[in-house]
Amino acid sequence: MSEQRFVYFADPMCSWCYGFSPVIAELAERFEGRLGLHVVMGGLRAGNTAPMRDEDKAYMRDAWTRVGAASGQPFDFSFLDREAFVYDTEPACRAVVTARRLLPRLALPFMSRIAQAFYAENRDMTSAEEIAAVAEEAGFDREQFGDAFRAADTRNETFRDFLAAQELGIRGFPTLIAGSEEKGYALVTNGYRPLEDVLDPLERWWAAGAPVTKAG
Repeated sequence: MSEQRFVYFADPMCSWCYGFSPVIAELAERFEGRLGLHVVMGGLRAGNTAPMRDEDKAYMRDAWTRVGAASGQPFDFSFLDREAFVYDTEPACRAVVTARRLLPRLALPFMSRIAQAFYAENRDMTSAEEIAAVAEEAGFDREQFGDAFRAADTRNETFRDFLAAQELGIRGFPTLIAGSEEKGYALVTNGYRPLEDVLDPLERWWAAGAPVTKAG
């Protein structure tokens, strides 16, 4: 039987994914030994080249306020004082794929660390140098991480993640599914939900034998 696992579609520069970080970390811990975890990068604004406008900043201020209220996660709103910032999420996504290639078990906590650096510490997670600094702080060898981050294979794997999310019709993040390639997957959530909304249903689902209806 193929491995039962969570598949988590997210983007480290998605504010609702940042809000969901403590929830997915708790689920991964609670279900360790029962459900593995595979993180897939969604590419929320991957490849964006347009500098942020005032209306973009206003939208983000509202979204961050709502995420903070719902999740309790801290935000540094001084980010919004940046001029001509290009909100390209590809480098941050590629950083998580880099971590996944080097040390798969650290992909989820490193994604959380990237999000924390961006949202709570106002650090530029579109900058390869700043990403490398965060990786070093997280325990990676900076040179090894940088080489892997720049590698064509890592870029291609990141792009394949984006395609996988698109092909499954996933447009909103975070999205979490659970199951296996053999039996199919059940939707846990599409969008932010607090732990208490997902933990008990997941435990009941697991106790019932993890039933799913295989698509196709």
